[in-house]
Amino acid sequence: MIDYLIDIDTQVFLFFHNIRAPFLDSFMWIFSQRFVWVPMYAAILIFLFRRYDWRQALIFTLAVVLTITLADQIGATHLRPCFARLRPSNLDNPLSAMVTVINGHRSGSYGFPSCHAANTFALATIISLIARNRALTIFMFIWALITCYSRVYLGVHYPGDLLFGALLGYLCAILVYYLTRRLSTRYLASGLTAPRHDTILHRAPAHIIILVGALTILVIAIISLWKA
Repeated sequence: MIDYLIDIDTQVFLFFHNIRAPFLDSFMWIFSQRFVWVPMYAAILIFLFRRYDWRQALIFTLAVVLTITLADQIGATHLRPCFARLRPSNLDNPLSAMVTVINGHRSGSYGFPSCHAANTFALATIISLIARNRALTIFMFIWALITCYSRVYLGVHYPGDLLFGALLGYLCAILVYYLTRRLSTRYLASGLTAPRHDTILHRAPAHIIILVGALTILVIAIISLWKA
């Protein structure tokens, strides 16, 4: 049964990995880089401190950091050495001969689960729980899904790596958010109150994240078209 699932995972990987174009080579490479998204992370921080009272904003900021750290460390430090599944691009993997490598990047040895998937889905999930904003939730999960696809395109993860990574990130976000609500209700006199919706000024910050994220994607696309 396991061999059958691995074979399906490999075939799905090859199908999506082989959908290629010069534009996508550059786009997926840049999109997958973590530091490219620093402006969006800054926008998330601005959102938290504009939308909520400073104590709540600080609590939510710590919750976001804890969620991503938990997802990343469980995946990288504990699960990867346990499963020891070679990445498709790893030269010790016979499949590597069928993998197109971009900029010589083969990443590390093991790829199950994907930390990119875990981290992005952890962030998307906890932000959706905190913000309760439909447009922002849709944008964050689309961003996480494109990040996951970029990892298949670059040949460093199987779809199964991404699926379990996304599940790990989602569960970590649910756990941290639940504990944050419980602890804040217990130790803060007022608990975590509802976000401020009284003025357009307080409603707008959610769209700041979408705007900054969309502009980042646009810049990536322009650079990719220029390079292609």
